[in-house]
Amino acid sequence: MAVLEIDDIGFRLDGKPFRLLSGGLHYFRVHPAQWADRLHKARLMGLNTIETYVPWNLHQPRPGRFRMDGELDLPAFLDLASAEGLHVLLRPGPYICAEWEGGGLPSWLLAEPDIRLRSRDPGYLSAVDDYFAQLLAPLQPYLATRGGPVLAVQVENEYGAYGDDAAYLEHLAATLRRCGVDVPLFTCDQPADLERGALPGVLATANFGSRSVQNLAVLRAHQPDGPLLCTEFWIGWFDRWGAHHVVRDPAQAAEELDELLATGASVNFYMFHGGTNFGFTNGANDKHTYRPTVTSYDYDAPLDEAGDPTEKFTAFREVIAKYAPVPVEPVPGRAAKLALPAVSLTESASLLACAPALGVAVASEQPLTMEELKQNFGFVLYETALPVVGPVLLELEQVRDRAQVFLDGQPVGVLERENHERAVAFTVSRAGAVLSLLVENQGRVNYGPGIHDRKGLPGKVLLDGMELTGWNSRPLPLTSLADLPFAATTTTTTGPVFHRGTFEVTETADTFLHLGGWMKGNAWVNGFHLGRYWSRGPQQSLYVPAPVLRTGTNEIVVLELHAAHRARTVGLRETPDLGPTEE
Repeated sequence: MAVLEIDDIGFRLDGKPFRLLSGGLHYFRVHPAQWADRLHKARLMGLNTIETYVPWNLHQPRPGRFRMDGELDLPAFLDLASAEGLHVLLRPGPYICAEWEGGGLPSWLLAEPDIRLRSRDPGYLSAVDDYFAQLLAPLQPYLATRGGPVLAVQVENEYGAYGDDAAYLEHLAATLRRCGVDVPLFTCDQPADLERGALPGVLATANFGSRSVQNLAVLRAHQPDGPLLCTEFWIGWFDRWGAHHVVRDPAQAAEELDELLATGASVNFYMFHGGTNFGFTNGANDKHTYRPTVTSYDYDAPLDEAGDPTEKFTAFREVIAKYAPVPVEPVPGRAAKLALPAVSLTESASLLACAPALGVAVASEQPLTMEELKQNFGFVLYETALPVVGPVLLELEQVRDRAQVFLDGQPVGVLERENHERAVAFTVSRAGAVLSLLVENQGRVNYGPGIHDRKGLPGKVLLDGMELTGWNSRPLPLTSLADLPFAATTTTTTGPVFHRGTFEVTETADTFLHLGGWMKGNAWVNGFHLGRYWSRGPQQSLYVPAPVLRTGTNEIVVLELHAAHRARTVGLRETPDLGPTEE
């Protein structure tokens, strides 16, 4: 691969003028068996480069443990990009935002009560330095200076929207260099934040989705010479629970792209292909009200969530062809999808009854947070015995993020952080009644000062104004459901309950799991965690990648937190339902 150079006019690749035509494709949001397909389609749209973030929280789930295998095999992804003839822009963070859980920062950082993330806090910088050392050592052969595809590496991510500590950015840049990164470095910020987020001697780039001429003029005023690059050209957007599905008109987006390319600037589409927030990996925003992001990261991108080219793909390809050669080979159409009649979930297992098989309780005077329990994702089940009888008021100092309240196993209320709910009244009928609170981490905040987002019950729990003590805190990460004692049942069950069923296929293909009639929970197919569903919408289906399925018998497990579909059935359909759009 060629080496990228930066001069007073623009980019040069092996001495020749070069324009980056790039698109965002996050390997960690796509099943690895589908990486090659998505990369191939990127080249077919006319792209010469792929951009990806790197999620620190997945690669280093605990201190002292580093992963780069399976769905996190970044070297394999880079090999595939290189084989497709694509360059790579690498964005390793440490903070990535990306509507990703905690902005990619590992939850174990928050076990330190006073830690200051994205700062020169010594504990934070020590962890960052260790992360970079472990991540970058195996990636050195993939740098363009060593013949690999990685042309440039980003320093932090939109830091100007968070802080203005140049010494912090200098430390990160120096660490990258010390770890062997000898390709160009760059920063990215929204135009209004360039002064705070840029670093002298490092290429500054801008993020925007419209008004290209004006925004590039702001970048040029800040940086009088050198290349102009829009690192995040926003051609779609993400969805949050309880809102509408966000889309952007393809013709209007293509017109904005034409305006950008006409200036001679380089571009990276955010996103070319969004993918999926599988499992518990979605992030959240909190601008005075907590708003979790949905499972789908379709992003209304040129490639949809299942990797099929959209109308936007065609429109962008036509614009790119005005400025650069586009492959003449045909673009694949929509791939075949699997559709099956309703699948019955005939077996069940109660979460509350089976909790000991899912996690080990820890005794303490006050409830322990997820971070204190060394837990990254999932739920915590808090239990204590109540010393009183009669009407009571339960108050939680903080709910992070959604607490289902049970008395002797019977539901008495739900408290949601999103709705600023922290108190519920009920009547205790016997001394020693067991109070259970099932608390869901709905996604750590990924943007702004709210990233210091500890989960579970971080504060006091009061009963009639007196602090409740003597708790068992049981982590329920739900990383494996193998020990659940499923049993056939025909009776009506209320949540939280796991429901299981099977179905047969003779040939695998992508499909969409539809959960009409179910309320809220999570779903797995053959042990692969598809993500969250919620009748609140907008999303009403979950993407099932073909590689998750197998010929013969397949298993579906649904954790319904409230009340299951009356017939306890789910559907596998050819098309998704991402919800209504805003008219």
